[in-house]
Amino acid sequence: MEWTGARYADKPTVEVHTWIAAASAHVWALVSDIEVMPRMSPELRSVQWLDGRCGPALGARFVGRSKHEALGEWTTTSHIVEYEPPRRLAWAVEDPQHPTAIWRFTLEPQDGGTLLREWMQMGPARSGLSFAIDRMPEKEQKIVFVRMREFETNMTFTLGEIKKLAESARTSGEAGL
Repeated sequence: MEWTGARYADKPTVEVHTWIAAASAHVWALVSDIEVMPRMSPELRSVQWLDGRCGPALGARFVGRSKHEALGEWTTTSHIVEYEPPRRLAWAVEDPQHPTAIWRFTLEPQDGGTLLREWMQMGPARSGLSFAIDRMPEKEQKIVFVRMREFETNMTFTLGEIKKLAESARTSGEAGL
């Protein structure tokens, strides 16, 4: 990720992608199982569906608990805002109309496998990062840049883990975990 000079209000985005030697249905089974995501994320510690749900659907909600060395621990409620199996899954963090972040997975059949993309947008609503910016407003662009690089690194790791699981499931004949 190159320096953009973005501020929080610019709603900066990050996208990473990988090609996976597995059918979209296999990859979708992993991507849509949000309860397995903490095993594939350096920050996310746990995820739990709310309202008696046991899987994604438009409008479904889940609680995520995260931890970061510099930002501490926090809990957020996310809302599924896009749900198009087996192609797209997105959620808005906190208020779906004015989220602190939006996250999205897209899957596209390609060359006998699946092109998997993970995308995220920071803001527009205030998040935990806003408190760091409040303390050091002169460093806002650097704070945003560093956090976006962390997201890029973490997302690349997550996609690598999904790739490993999907490809190992493919070779062992399993559909999921």
